[in-house]
Amino acid sequence: MAQDVLGIENYPEWDLTDLYSSDTDPAIERDWALCETESAAFQAKFKGVFNGSAWTTSNLFEAITTYETIQERFGRLGSYTGLRYYKNIKDQDILLMYQKTQERLTNLSSRFIFFTLELNEIEDTRLEAAFATSSELERYRPYFDQIRTFKNHQLTPDLEKVFLEKSLTSSRALNRLYDETLASMSFNVDGTALSLSGVTELMSDANPTKRRQGAMALAEGLSSKASLFAFITNTLAKDKEIEDKWRTYASPMHERHLANQVEADVVNALVVAVKQSYPRLSHRYYALKAKMMGIPVLQYWDRNAPLSDADDETFTWLETRKIVMDAYQAFSPKIAAIAGDFFDKNWIDVPSTDGKTSGAFSHPTVPTVHPYVLLNFHGKKRDVMTLAHELGHGVHQVLAADQGYLLSDTPLTLAETASVFGEMLTFQNLLKHAKNPSEKRQMLAGKIEDMLNTVVRQIAFYLFEEQVHTRRKTSELSIDDINSIWLETQKEALGEAVHLDPLVGSYWAYISHFIHSPFYVYAYAFGDCLVNSLFAVYQNNPEGFQEKYIDLLKAGGSKRHKELLAPFGLDASNPNFWTQGLSMIEGLIDELESLVE
Repeated sequence: MAQDVLGIENYPEWDLTDLYSSDTDPAIERDWALCETESAAFQAKFKGVFNGSAWTTSNLFEAITTYETIQERFGRLGSYTGLRYYKNIKDQDILLMYQKTQERLTNLSSRFIFFTLELNEIEDTRLEAAFATSSELERYRPYFDQIRTFKNHQLTPDLEKVFLEKSLTSSRALNRLYDETLASMSFNVDGTALSLSGVTELMSDANPTKRRQGAMALAEGLSSKASLFAFITNTLAKDKEIEDKWRTYASPMHERHLANQVEADVVNALVVAVKQSYPRLSHRYYALKAKMMGIPVLQYWDRNAPLSDADDETFTWLETRKIVMDAYQAFSPKIAAIAGDFFDKNWIDVPSTDGKTSGAFSHPTVPTVHPYVLLNFHGKKRDVMTLAHELGHGVHQVLAADQGYLLSDTPLTLAETASVFGEMLTFQNLLKHAKNPSEKRQMLAGKIEDMLNTVVRQIAFYLFEEQVHTRRKTSELSIDDINSIWLETQKEALGEAVHLDPLVGSYWAYISHFIHSPFYVYAYAFGDCLVNSLFAVYQNNPEGFQEKYIDLLKAGGSKRHKELLAPFGLDASNPNFWTQGLSMIEGLIDELESLVE
């Protein structure tokens, strides 16, 4: 077991001074004052201008650039308090600051409701003429296109204002209740109280007794709050249904598809392809893993178990950093240099501490600053891949920043590109240096499991959400109803080689994407299959690939998936695209099977 020379107390933590120097930084109140005056001036100058014929190309350009500047200032304030909040959800002073910020931003944002509504009232021919006469305005075309995608689903200004302001006491309030409940929970394992992060970590421990203890503690803890979690889930699903009905969305996932800039038939093709692949991917792999572990079937908590004690290798933080950076450097020194800034400039928060939100993320903040990465580091091989993943997000966000606030944000379907690609680079680099067949076998198994969790498991999550939201239209779902949907969709995805104890029926409750971002989850499968196809292109024809790849990341949200993938000869609307992506997972299972005696 590696000895971490730093110790958890010396792990790197965020330095947020590039946003604000402290909670009492005078610049915070100065920015709030500017937000107040600028938003009032914007409303006074532009309200009612673009829903008639009096507007000009120059004042439309002035409006969009002024709007972008103000929104970036909002983003800076929201990012600072959000990062403070997720670093320590239990701190009451931070919690109050966070809530106050959310309320102030919501009130100020209501002044801009008219703007996007009026943009959607501009005639297509006039807007095209404006683009034709101004290259500066033309640059914002992708933003206008995305706004106008929602044209048929917008409401009157008064109703839009009501929905926005009421969100503070409905959906946002329930999101906050959910987060604070999870953060405050402790899970009892053999007399030791563990956080959510700690107890889920046990479920990949080399010791089967510890895995089972972790799984049972998680189930017991979630079940104790099941009534609350079911209430939150039911209420948010109903809240979404009401808004969807007012906005005339065709399905519970319609809004997500529009926001992701992806066609429903492309998503459906992905879902169908993954479901059809269950037998040759997840079912086959878990049967193989049971054979390797010498047991007839896997328990649910054995899915991510290491194959042997030797696979329970741990890594120091410095080792983890070197592994990931070496992989990035070998691929592209330019990308590695950007990734290096996260370490050198304290853009990363590493330790798993009390009150810190579970999981990991890379938050882009605003283009004039830089992203920040959050981890909960335990020194496991999975943490190596998590770092590679989140650094990929961070690099992507840095490269896209030149697009500006309105165009740098990447649709979810493309947002996982650099993160999953970074994981693949790191994995392939580790695999090259495997010392023997046993180590190679362990590494292949770990990677296959990560990919199954990203593709098969996330599509199972999507199908779970689809059933919950569809059935909620008829009546409120009981705890048993939700548990049953969870177990059914998981069993279908995992196959007969995995035994699903009814006790794990409550595990849906800690999947925060269900609460924060309905139907987000298919973006992971989309991104993984996309990267698998991209990586195959890279392996087959590496000449000039890095430059095209960096251009893809630089585009941010300024281009749609079809345009971005064309230089690589890929097309997500072609059903073969998904088959190609899934075949990489199948190839890894073939390789692993060849190493099993």
